[in-house]
Amino acid sequence: MTVVTQAASTGVGRNDPLEFRRVMSHYPTGVVVVSAVVDGRPEGMAAGSFLSVSLDPPLVAFCADHGSTTWPRLRTADAFVVNVLGASQQDVCRTFAQRGVDRFAGQSWTPDANGHPVLDASPVWISCRLEAVHVLGDHDLVVGRAEDLGVRSEQDPLVFLRGGYPRLSA
Repeated sequence: MTVVTQAASTGVGRNDPLEFRRVMSHYPTGVVVVSAVVDGRPEGMAAGSFLSVSLDPPLVAFCADHGSTTWPRLRTADAFVVNVLGASQQDVCRTFAQRGVDRFAGQSWTPDANGHPVLDASPVWISCRLEAVHVLGDHDLVVGRAEDLGVRSEQDPLVFLRGGYPRLSA
């Protein structure tokens, strides 16, 4: 037997994006940089909504905000790299979250098999072929098929929670 209960609601926050954001900030997210070479230049953006979707086939996904100035350029690439950031890479996260800056200035990277940037300092990277883009609300859900990947170090991942970067304790 399945019992479904409904939580009491005052209706507060139902249509309030700031309240929704505040409540969701209590759930931690990992942080990645999605990168590709577009028109001969490296492009990249920070994303805090990355997940494994399927083992067979190997699929991952991230969400891209429709307000992003970088996502429209990255979307033109047929492949991309997901660079999982390490706990010590808060500065990299902040750089790739900024607008109007050269995000790759000072960043050391190596091209993957498709020529897309794998950040040298990222402990984990996944090279993907673009599989699908689904429009969901004010974001695109981007699905990629993993073609190559690697672990460079066992460094803990960078985690974002309540506006900050707490350290994990295993």
